[in-house]
Amino acid sequence: MSVATTKTFELDGKTISVETGRLARQADGAVVVKMGDTMILATVVSAKEAKEDVDFMPLTVDYQEKFAAVGRIPGSFHKREAKLSDYEVLVSRIVDRALRPLFPDNFHADTQVALTLISADKNIMPDALVGFAASCALIVSDIPFNGPVSEVRIARIDGKFVINPYKDELARADMDLIVAGTEHDLNMVEGECAEVTEADMLEAMKVAHNAIKIQIKAQWELVEMMGGKKPTREYNHERSNPEMAAEISAFAYDKIYAIAKSKAGKGERSAGFKAIREEYKASLPEGTVTDKFLMNKYFHDVEYDAVRAMIINDRTRLDGRNLDEVRPIWSEVGYLPGAHGSAIFTRGETQSLTTVTLGTSDDEQMLDSPMNDGYAKFLLHYNFPAFSTGEVKPNRGPGRREIGHGNLALRGLKRVLPGAPVNPYTVRIVSDILESNGSSSMATVCAGSLALMDAGIKVTGAVSGIAMGLIHDEKTDKFAILSDILGDEDHLGDMDFKVVGTSKGIVACQMDIKINGLKWEMVEEALNQAKAGRLHIMDEMNKTIAEPNADYKPNAPRIVTLHIDKEFIGAVIGPGGKIIQGMQRDTGATISISEENNMGIVEVASNNQESLERALAMIRAIVSVPEVGTEYVGKVKSIVDFGAFVEIMPGKDGLLHISEIGWSRLATMDGVMKVGDEIKVKLIEVDQKTGKLKLSRKVLLPKPEGYVEPAPRENRPPRDDNRGPRDGRRDDRGPRPPREPRPEGNN
Repeated sequence: MSVATTKTFELDGKTISVETGRLARQADGAVVVKMGDTMILATVVSAKEAKEDVDFMPLTVDYQEKFAAVGRIPGSFHKREAKLSDYEVLVSRIVDRALRPLFPDNFHADTQVALTLISADKNIMPDALVGFAASCALIVSDIPFNGPVSEVRIARIDGKFVINPYKDELARADMDLIVAGTEHDLNMVEGECAEVTEADMLEAMKVAHNAIKIQIKAQWELVEMMGGKKPTREYNHERSNPEMAAEISAFAYDKIYAIAKSKAGKGERSAGFKAIREEYKASLPEGTVTDKFLMNKYFHDVEYDAVRAMIINDRTRLDGRNLDEVRPIWSEVGYLPGAHGSAIFTRGETQSLTTVTLGTSDDEQMLDSPMNDGYAKFLLHYNFPAFSTGEVKPNRGPGRREIGHGNLALRGLKRVLPGAPVNPYTVRIVSDILESNGSSSMATVCAGSLALMDAGIKVTGAVSGIAMGLIHDEKTDKFAILSDILGDEDHLGDMDFKVVGTSKGIVACQMDIKINGLKWEMVEEALNQAKAGRLHIMDEMNKTIAEPNADYKPNAPRIVTLHIDKEFIGAVIGPGGKIIQGMQRDTGATISISEENNMGIVEVASNNQESLERALAMIRAIVSVPEVGTEYVGKVKSIVDFGAFVEIMPGKDGLLHISEIGWSRLATMDGVMKVGDEIKVKLIEVDQKTGKLKLSRKVLLPKPEGYVEPAPRENRPPRDDNRGPRDGRRDDRGPRPPREPRPEGNN
């Protein structure tokens, strides 16, 4: 039996333990983190050598939830875990963004972090523990890693900050953030808020960082319990040529600096940088063999240094803007006549064409994962085709980046969506990025807000977003905060901080930091500068549309919701769905029904008002209770000798007796009416015991002139038929003779 090492500690009143040495011992590092009944197995394996000419960190993080962890069998056809769900991808991205900046710049071996939820407590959110688990697996291994790092969830509930709150507490939270960092710095923030201030956001980060320090300490104590840190493996993943590096720097630095300062556009600037490389290659003596990999690497290094120096020293941008200046904006709504709502949002060289589609509850997305099941009524999908950056790539569906960007935009917009009955729709937003040069996710937020208003959804306010950047010179400690960053400023910068908000406050954020030494004053300045930027963007958006359209588009479905008694649900659906399917077929409307709080919720949708009214009338007829004295137009369902059965409401038949058809006496039903005839009748009686309905057509017809009501049976005069009164005897023939006795044995 293996000997395990376990470290247990308290965090905001919750007990967390981390164990190593029991499971997955062939991995480079493996731990099990436990809180309550939630257990996460974290493993890490790194290749011993890097692939040739790789100049980046090939890190893969995969988080997967096992259905057995919550005692469920997968609902898929194959009945096994399949590819990662969007939720699992989002959790994987959170961990990746926290770990990636902490690997050495010259370490390029394929590295995989696998995080598996092996046991779960439905009230404990595992996404608050996965970053801690991943760092623990790395810190007990020999893999080069500048950690440890950790993360916590922080929520403000009833005005108080809570670390790693329970799931049932989050409904009362006005802030919900995942924050990651090292002992000295933060390096990742993501979450959503209910229109909070910049000061509130900064305070939450500080409280979260104090909790992170507790988890950092626990990791070092675990290492001490194991006998100390394992020696870091030796590696050599980069070739070098100092002479070439110095030569390229001397040849290209000033030229690249000049192009960076020239205010050229993205394409012209890229062509200029490429021309300098070609010029350098042409300057080499004929026959010189060039190491293309190192040459490209050193040119990139020079571009990195020159562009950053230009921004810090000259306090200007690649496109000539001031540090806090937002690129020119234009927008338009209603561009696509066939969509329920549409908008174009263009900021500089970034453009989003966004649509809104309104659906019924039948269009809700079913969520089927161990920790995230149920239904979603708001969907946002982000697409990033290759042509948006002038590239050629096959379309292979959304990747992790597309899923992450779409989720950030969804977090920002869902806060302003009203609930039922103000908004009865399932809403799908699709953002297609047509041009991209920085911050396409924030363009999605702005375009989505415009498209929702164009669709007539009564949002509580406009939403805008902005991406902030940071250039920090660690040698001089000078820094520059950049508003509305370009793609190159993101690539060459030290921070990507996206802030989404309304005019009242922040509703979502995402921050990734690539450096150590981030100071709180930098974060505070970035937040305040972001506020000014997003309010400017909102002012530009308001010039296009400032409030939702008064009505939905003509082609949008109209939805009416009816609340009915629970007992009528079966009647509306009918045997095998026969009734509800028939109503949809006959009217063209879409009808769905569900049960909530012992009531039936019927949703009727159609983009044709007449169709909608017909369906509503049919449903109201089914759920209505027949009232004595009420007139109905009924349909003859069947004819019998003594009358006809008439359907006055769907599924409700009554007897129209032959004597109640008209004022004249009918001897037979032949030729009086036929099945399918529509006739007007009145309900004159409901049997209290059986519930049977008695109808009359006669009472709705004018009484014939001179008509004499027949006397009641008990008041009729004696029969005058020459037979005398009946006394039980045959009075004209005398008493009946006695019967002959039956033969014996005859039964």
